[in-house]
Amino acid sequence: MRLCRLAASGLLISVALSACVSSMVPRSPAEIAAAQSASNLANQGQYDRAAQAYLALAAQTPGRADHYNLLAAEAYGQENALDRAMPIVAGIHRDNLTDDDPLRLDLLRADIALQQHNAPLALQLTTSSNVTVPDSLQPRLLDLRAQAMADTGDLWGAARTRVQMDGILQGPARQKNRDEAISLLARLGVAPLKQRAAAMQSGDPMLPWINEAFGRLGITVAQAQPNLEQAVGTLVPGSNASVREGYKMPARIALLLPNSDGLVAASSAIREGFFAAYFQASDTHAPRAAIRVYDSGGNAASAIKAYDQAVSDGAQLVVGPLTRPEVMGVLGQSSLPVPVLALNHSENKSLPAGTTSEFALMPEDEGAQVADHMIDRGIHSAYVVITNDDFAKRSATAFKTEMQAKGGQIAGEAQIASGNVNYGDAINALNAGNAGADAGIFISMRAEQARLLLPQLRVARISLPVFATSHIYGGTENAAADRDLEGVEFCDAPWLFDAQAGLPSYQDIASQLPAARGATALLFAFGMDAWNLVPYLDWLRSHPGSYLPGATGQLAADTFGHVNRVLTWLKFQDGVAHPMTGSLQMDNAPAPSSSAPTPASGAPAPAGN
Repeated sequence: MRLCRLAASGLLISVALSACVSSMVPRSPAEIAAAQSASNLANQGQYDRAAQAYLALAAQTPGRADHYNLLAAEAYGQENALDRAMPIVAGIHRDNLTDDDPLRLDLLRADIALQQHNAPLALQLTTSSNVTVPDSLQPRLLDLRAQAMADTGDLWGAARTRVQMDGILQGPARQKNRDEAISLLARLGVAPLKQRAAAMQSGDPMLPWINEAFGRLGITVAQAQPNLEQAVGTLVPGSNASVREGYKMPARIALLLPNSDGLVAASSAIREGFFAAYFQASDTHAPRAAIRVYDSGGNAASAIKAYDQAVSDGAQLVVGPLTRPEVMGVLGQSSLPVPVLALNHSENKSLPAGTTSEFALMPEDEGAQVADHMIDRGIHSAYVVITNDDFAKRSATAFKTEMQAKGGQIAGEAQIASGNVNYGDAINALNAGNAGADAGIFISMRAEQARLLLPQLRVARISLPVFATSHIYGGTENAAADRDLEGVEFCDAPWLFDAQAGLPSYQDIASQLPAARGATALLFAFGMDAWNLVPYLDWLRSHPGSYLPGATGQLAADTFGHVNRVLTWLKFQDGVAHPMTGSLQMDNAPAPSSSAPTPASGAPAPAGN
């Protein structure tokens, strides 16, 4: 079924087949009954019988024959039998039609023209500038126009038309249209897409779609950082509860996390953070969901089984699963009857479904934000030093892409092998001894490796400023060891440094819950954000520029449901990491609302001491 029929089949039939007909001759009771009977047949999907009934009405009522013939042809069109509609359409006199009938005739003629490979005619029929198009017919008009543009070779125009359709479609029709828009852009090829993207302003609505097309083509592109304009949480006056703007809480939520070997520690930290945020006391009486936790198993089959069970149990939102195989399994299903907030990104090339959001701690996000930070500081030449860990390689790839996209250059690169404590060869390979004033060093490595690198850089008389990802922070304050990191600037989750107002004190929670400190602290914060995102997901997606002040960063959602993080910038001073002046702390931003309802049976409480 074509997208125009998928989007408009029910709407067109219910509106068009039951439409009143303007005529000087009133309709008899018998005609009204026959028209209603034909409309009922169409609404039941019996399009052939509906078409025959309308043809009979056309023969019996010459004054309204063209109207009923149009309805008959539309019924055949809904059955994908345009060959049977063609002779009927050919005999319709357009001047005899009223209301929306002339436009619907043009759309049917355009559909027939496309089937006959006459795209220019279809384009002409769908681009009239002096016709008012009702909302009910907009999706069909734009779909036919996009098809005609694509068939005439205007792939860019077709893609733009499908992007224009995105906001007026829902469900499977929207998902199919999105995939087609990205496919059209991908067919243009890398070079033409780069040329168009380079000529666009940063806020151009086509840029996110181009970036998705680049991803489908296997090209890594610079990341568009969220535009943080207004925090969610503005109080709505006149409400009995202190409900905040955008707040929408489902009644039942399922939390899907793996309980398999190797994933228990991560799952436990996320779950404890999730429930710590759930139980956080506040001054609001807003409704809270009942929570039930399911074991997602660590693989696609188990995750799908857990999702299906959660749906069967009445969940209205599923948070999770966690691992990429699990996420790909759940999101790869043909339909998702219940919306999902996945706690990772899928690796496949298709967009997440319209009811799906994806939230993850991505090394790529950090690498790109380090590049932006350096450019903002006037540093346009970067030396890259990383370990051979996966996170380091991924963050470095994003860093280099972003740096070059913003006009910077990569002056040198070096990789440190695991277990090596003498970094002399790597430092010499950088050839940074004569670097200019606008140069800096990007590193992505663990704290223990950075503590070895920085003194060796000083011995080599390399005094360039150093910028790092969050991995440089060991998870707890260690002033004695971290004095070797003096002056290093890095991005990280604001809550770990009590740099986000409105959230419970990190120090207080970390003193009580082991999962909130050390190596799992960031995962604990990630779980907190997973809960706090729940009531604002729809608001964030439908209000560009809005954000949630979160534990892992300022959280904003793009058109496709990807939740992006803007991290806080910190600097080591006397062995202690301090938030930097002018960083995105959003101290005065309103906090997400929360309260402490009774959990559903089977929901675990936060762990004790």
